[in-house]
Amino acid sequence: MRDEVDELVEAWGRERSDLDLTPVEVFSRIGRLARHLDLARRRAFAEHAIESWEFDVLAALRRAGGDYQLSPGRLIKETLVTSGTMTNRVDRLAARGLVERLPDPKDRRGVLVRLTPAGRSTVDGAFEALLDAERELLVDLPEKDRTRLATLLRTLMTPFNGPVAD
Repeated sequence: MRDEVDELVEAWGRERSDLDLTPVEVFSRIGRLARHLDLARRRAFAEHAIESWEFDVLAALRRAGGDYQLSPGRLIKETLVTSGTMTNRVDRLAARGLVERLPDPKDRRGVLVRLTPAGRSTVDGAFEALLDAERELLVDLPEKDRTRLATLLRTLMTPFNGPVAD
């Protein structure tokens, strides 16, 4: 079974037979798969009238458990955006009734961002739609291969664990 990356590698091989093209075989496929995943995510989130960035914030709050609330600083760490960006995002989500700001009982100057019931319903529905879309992307891969692929990707990601550099 051949794919478009095989053709790309074959063409480069003819032109530059002196190079090891293994990285192209791996990362061109990862890049193409990432585009398909991005489209699947957008469709899943559109069904629930949210954007990817909205899902990221709502999901961080949902994963917090308990009262589903976090400080803006913690949300920044969870979503890897700047303080100004997070302020804008929380403002927009609050205007839609998906989150609310509350005074932080441990810090009179601080606030907490809490998921509202509407926000919880939205993020839960979007997450279920996302899982369905991702399962569909994996449908042709046997379970044992899925597990193996997850392990290989974890190994590949190990050097990048931690904060993302600009």
